[in-house]
Amino acid sequence: MIIRRSAALKLTIAFIASFFLIYLGTSFGSSGISAAQTLNVLLNKFFFVALNDDIPQRTVTIIWELRLPRVLLAFCAGGALAVSGAVVQSILKNQLASPYILGVSSGASLGAGLVMLSGASLPFFGVWTLPAGGFLFALLTVYFVIAFSARLDKTISNNTVILFGMVVSLFVNALLTMLIALYREELRSLIIWQMGSFALRGWPYLKMLLPFLILGFAGVMRWTREMDILTFGDEHALSSGVDTKRVKHYLFLFSALLTGSAVALSGTIGFVDLIAPHLSRKILGSEHRFVLPMSFCTGGFLCVTADIIARTIVAPSELPVGAITALVGAPFFIWIYFKKRHA
Repeated sequence: MIIRRSAALKLTIAFIASFFLIYLGTSFGSSGISAAQTLNVLLNKFFFVALNDDIPQRTVTIIWELRLPRVLLAFCAGGALAVSGAVVQSILKNQLASPYILGVSSGASLGAGLVMLSGASLPFFGVWTLPAGGFLFALLTVYFVIAFSARLDKTISNNTVILFGMVVSLFVNALLTMLIALYREELRSLIIWQMGSFALRGWPYLKMLLPFLILGFAGVMRWTREMDILTFGDEHALSSGVDTKRVKHYLFLFSALLTGSAVALSGTIGFVDLIAPHLSRKILGSEHRFVLPMSFCTGGFLCVTADIIARTIVAPSELPVGAITALVGAPFFIWIYFKKRHA
């Protein structure tokens, strides 16, 4: 009981810190808007507090239409990637695993790239075509990996899934590279999108992500007990009455939903799905009903921080967010690897 209270307290602190970071992220920029002005605009929009006379409409537009939706999208996308990473690491019992290794991100990138290049609109989806395309291709990639792994190994061992996922990921990335080579007119926009960015992402992007995020997060939270049991191995899970195949299929489905929608709307942002779950387990332990919400906060925190650095370090120009996360994530990956070898 004491451990659970401690975990709940840490989660509460994480949520409060997340709101504070979102406020800070909204305050930073190259327009010379002070933190006090940002606070006044936010209070006006959310709680109808009167605006100060010295705040022009241009400032309100920058904060409300440009900065806030961008920061919220960065937080939600980072949270989605982190939760998906925590799920994949739990299923495969490997702290170095991620949706990128399984080809989920590659499939989502290919789907989003096809939508961007063709300008297609899926029936019934309309403006939701971009995240829907990312999710559908991510889902197809995952199920192809799982189905083929099952053909090779009826037990669907973790090593088989990881190895075949890496092969599929390389193949799908090759297809995306061919698309980029064929559509040279859209080369710049595709490359920028691939590197990951939240620039010029307004409220419509956030509204597109939220339904996928809510459904995916609710889906993985439904299976937290089974995820806890799976960490002891498939044999133990089967003896405890867990249908491991069914649970893994559902978890991969919701993981693809989270990763596919995030990648489709923000591009490829690596290592968040690796770092955030690891940090969350260090803080809260291994119980997934606490780890998943903490991973969401930690992933959001990392993405917002990377976005702040990306748009301020060489202002008024911007660096790709994916480059910032890679600079931090690559050494982190090496550290985990060697720590695991010497454990």
